Amino acid sequence: MKKVLLVFGTRPEAIKMAPLVKELQQRSNQFTTVVCVTGQHRQMLDQVLDIFEIAPDYDLNIMMQNQDLYDVTSKILIGMRDVLCEIKPDIVLVHGDTTTSTAAALSAFYQQIPVGHIEAGLRTYNIYSPWPEEMNRQITGRIATYNFAPTELSKKNLLSENIDSNKIYLTGNTVIDALYLVIDKIKNDESLAIQLQNTLKIAGYNIVDRLNNNKKLVLITGHRRENFGNGFRNICKAIKYLSYKYPDVDFVYPMHLNPNVRKPIHEIFGENLNENSNMFFIEPLEYLSFVYMMSKCCLVLTDSGGIQEEAPSLGKPVLVMRDTTERPEALDAGTVKLVGTDYNKIIDEVSALLDNEEYYQSMSGATNPYGDGLACKRIADALSQL
Repeated sequence: MKKVLLVFGTRPEAIKMAPLVKELQQRSNQFTTVVCVTGQHRQMLDQVLDIFEIAPDYDLNIMMQNQDLYDVTSKILIGMRDVLCEIKPDIVLVHGDTTTSTAAALSAFYQQIPVGHIEAGLRTYNIYSPWPEEMNRQITGRIATYNFAPTELSKKNLLSENIDSNKIYLTGNTVIDALYLVIDKIKNDESLAIQLQNTLKIAGYNIVDRLNNNKKLVLITGHRRENFGNGFRNICKAIKYLSYKYPDVDFVYPMHLNPNVRKPIHEIFGENLNENSNMFFIEPLEYLSFVYMMSKCCLVLTDSGGIQEEAPSLGKPVLVMRDTTERPEALDAGTVKLVGTDYNKIIDEVSALLDNEEYYQSMSGATNPYGDGLACKRIADALSQL
């Protein structure tokens, strides 16, 4: 029986690893499944663990105020040393492009333990965009023994880097597995849907009343480091203009906790953020509430990576406030479009989607290239054959 250690620490990682944890746990005759979290995102991580009913076996709990990448990396390296010595896993699974994934992979390498990289092969080949994620994924990719690639393009990237084709498995993306699990959960539990509506109301957005009044909803997220400063100010100015241009459209922005995000918001919108009747700044949402809101919106304006994969599965066009994306499959499929932090591009593209139904349908109806919800089954099947 294989002993598999899964390591993750941020909310996006937890969302994408949770369905894999559940899949491996269901195969208890094949795998001993051990979960270690680093706590890189503390509160947001715990919310996801609760949703998927996952109790970590180990928790490094590294989160501290005002820590930087040096702190995060060193704490994970040292913390993982003891965990790996105690567990002695046959393989360590890490996900994507976080500091947690890279530091955990490096820790496993130091003990010559094979690493499996979930969501392997995404690339921009610009080490500063997104930063530090692009270099994180490249480093993790060099360490990994086994690469679970979500798309044909990510597999092609790995092959171009001389990765052995026998060590690459084309799986789809586990985020679609997680999304389908959550959507089914909401659809089949009326009390849960009501609970989520109440949660949003408490957070500052009465979604039932607004949608009953035929309000369209534009959902906004933004937190990328490379956008800090002028980039975020441009984003805020564009959103402010759009909220005036479209008084019958609601613009809802669950604000990231980082002060580098909140400061420009207050600079542009003032201290009384919700003075404009159709502009809603609310506190960060846990995963279920966010998915519920995403299912009800008409489009998403974001600089996130995972949302580029999730929203198209719900038929939602995505405008990406970044200059590059490591998910060009979505660009090719027509489910997303890059607008960067360009004031005019943001306004023009949001306006086009709100005003032009044919243009909207061309994005909304495009096929999501990121999978069918069976990625975790394919990964578990591959692990069982190693």
